[in-house]
Amino acid sequence: MSVRLVRLLSVALIGACLTTPAVAKSHPKAKASAPAKSSLIWRGDVATANGVVGEVATAWEKSGHGRIELQPFNTASGIDAVASGTADLAGSARPADNSAQNARLTFTPVAWDGLVIITQSSNPISGLTLKQVHDIYYGKIHNWSEVGGRNAPIDVYAVASPGDGVEYSLRTLLFGRGNQPVAAPRLYVNTRKLEEGIALNPNGLGVATLSGISGNPKLKAIPVNGKRATVANIADGSYPLFIPLYLVTNPSSPKASQAQAFVDFVQSEPGKAALRKHAVLPYQDGGALVALDSSRRSTILAEVGARVPHGTPVSAPGATYAARAAIAPTSADTLAARMALEKREDDKKQNARLSKIQGSVSGVSVTSTAHASGSATTVSRNDSANFGKVSASTSQTTTTYKVVKGDTLSTIAKRHSVDVAQLREWNHLKGDQIKLGQVLRISKL
Repeated sequence: MSVRLVRLLSVALIGACLTTPAVAKSHPKAKASAPAKSSLIWRGDVATANGVVGEVATAWEKSGHGRIELQPFNTASGIDAVASGTADLAGSARPADNSAQNARLTFTPVAWDGLVIITQSSNPISGLTLKQVHDIYYGKIHNWSEVGGRNAPIDVYAVASPGDGVEYSLRTLLFGRGNQPVAAPRLYVNTRKLEEGIALNPNGLGVATLSGISGNPKLKAIPVNGKRATVANIADGSYPLFIPLYLVTNPSSPKASQAQAFVDFVQSEPGKAALRKHAVLPYQDGGALVALDSSRRSTILAEVGARVPHGTPVSAPGATYAARAAIAPTSADTLAARMALEKREDDKKQNARLSKIQGSVSGVSVTSTAHASGSATTVSRNDSANFGKVSASTSQTTTTYKVVKGDTLSTIAKRHSVDVAQLREWNHLKGDQIKLGQVLRISKL
């Protein structure tokens, strides 16, 4: 046997010896590698992310389940994602609506949270009534002094998406419908951005959730009807603005069973313990709120003077213009909305001039006009175009007012049956600031 052949055989034998143990060890290694745990994608509103999913997702992973990928944005994006299959779970601060999309999804209530009317922590306002909150959003109240605060405009903030869970739920409670337009010219993509905006503005006002602002020193929740937003006050129903938070799943999803397992975990004892860390009440702990909900909603609508509406919602004064101006200030629709608003204001001024007049004109009784006195006498009446000739005389009883201590533009306007906007126009005021001793014109020349 040649030396070359011997060398080749030796190399082959050594290679076989080295390969055999490696193959033998490869089996235990393959056996030890378990299949990757399934991960789920959650998308939805910031309120549910803060109050429900964040802490519970951590507990879910620690208990040996898969990972939850959080994508907080807003309600509409979460529901769309679950419906289209790009997410496995959604978070919503509102129940299903009557849309075909929502009908294919499952909305499971998992917690109770409080809607809170927020402002910057430096704002001295001590409380609001439900009626005042309603009138602020409807555009009837414009200044903090009208609700016991300082003399400064109320800057109302809202989320632009009409399907946002927090906004939708508040408007449902105050107006009877979630799609009610409101007078909120400052629009944001979600509640997180809204909170950031109000934190910079001492005159700002908007709606968020108790769990969302808990621990934020820059914001404060304004007590409503004398009740602070606390978990205890939500649990006993004494704080009126409580809502359920939902997890949304798609029964047709390939991961429907895994998504349902997470929903079940949220309602387990470890899940409920995680919820309580974020100022939310586990849904099962609020059984009394379910029974209270229907009567509570009717009570709120009665208190604010609203009726359960039917048909197309009526815009709050200026709501259409405010919303369009915030999105596209120079568009044709925005200009048309502005013209409509100005016409409405002109009509209001004309109506204000016809208050407190007494007399008879062509046989028609008239009651009203501000600050006028006089008489009107029918001279003749016939069926021709020249009917109802009237001679009349009026005289203004008061045209100016001197500001005294404690006066605000709002109180002066109410006292003289005019609008704050009219006082600003007649006196060339840029804001609501007035000075002691200042003489104001309280009627149009």
